[in-house]
Amino acid sequence: MKHFRKTLVAALSVATLLAQPLLVSAQELPRNVRLVIGSKSTGGDTYQNSAIVAEALAEKLGINIKVDAVGATAAFKALARDKRGTTLMIFHDQSYLGLLYGQKGYDNPFDTYKIGPTVAINPGNAYLVPKSSPYQSMDDILAAAESGERVRVAIQPGGVSEIGFSAMKNAARLRKAGSEDNIVAVNTGSQSDKNQAMWDGLADVINGSIQGNEQFTQLPEDDHKAMRFVWITARAATLEQAPEAGMGNTTRDDMLQYSSPKVSVAFDDSNDFTFDKEFFFLYNKEMDDAIVKQIDTALTEVFADGAIQERQKAAFFIPNFLPSDAARAHLVEKSDTYRDVISQITAQ
Repeated sequence: MKHFRKTLVAALSVATLLAQPLLVSAQELPRNVRLVIGSKSTGGDTYQNSAIVAEALAEKLGINIKVDAVGATAAFKALARDKRGTTLMIFHDQSYLGLLYGQKGYDNPFDTYKIGPTVAINPGNAYLVPKSSPYQSMDDILAAAESGERVRVAIQPGGVSEIGFSAMKNAARLRKAGSEDNIVAVNTGSQSDKNQAMWDGLADVINGSIQGNEQFTQLPEDDHKAMRFVWITARAATLEQAPEAGMGNTTRDDMLQYSSPKVSVAFDDSNDFTFDKEFFFLYNKEMDDAIVKQIDTALTEVFADGAIQERQKAAFFIPNFLPSDAARAHLVEKSDTYRDVISQITAQ
């Protein structure tokens, strides 16, 4: 009996010792972390931005973080399965816009997940026309709709690509009720699909980006692929943080000529519509708050060091760190604002 008691005490002591590291690791990021992103492209802005952040965070914490481009649906599913912190996610405003537009596979991110810190803005969301187009400006486009002309806009429905289209329709409605019906969507897929819709004469305007389309704005007007910016949705305050040289042959000052207030797409009677495409972390709803704090603390130090900002700006991202609580409040307010824009259009 004494031997049994000693054996039991020894076993319990070993079990207690073994349990201690597990208790600690449950409150910290594990050694190996999978960072899923809401894009399947390893060449796009989501992957590029996530890779910069993942490398800096991994170095700060002394862990390994692998960016995995699985797409939005698979990323959300992977996140929902893992509350240990082994799987984290980075995505952008599509996280809530997909829900607002009624896209399949999108739940309310503010209810379903924990919102982590914002890390960057891609200021490049833009709208373009063929360089040979009679539309020289957004005012020309809205005036055409007002006069009864049909303006076809190529977008990828249900998110970042569509929000500016909704703003166009809203601005047309404010200008003349009913003219929003003349702003019509040409639903496509990737950026190459939208470009092709323009080149095939199927769209008068396309959603694009500074990064993806600037090269085509440098072509001569007689080139079939030549384009011209008419609107960049980012706030002027965001673009002013970009490198002065801009991108390609389009300088920062050039870009500012296509954004508010130089280009006005009305949001209401006194404000222009603007949109910054922001990237942020999402976590499993049940992930330990200690891990949330660990990431917030680490990224606060990373951004205080300053090196990550240089890497982001070199890749044409605008540094935009907000810790989790502030990020959540900001994104909820942003979501509410764009819900109003979308509801104004869908209510018609």
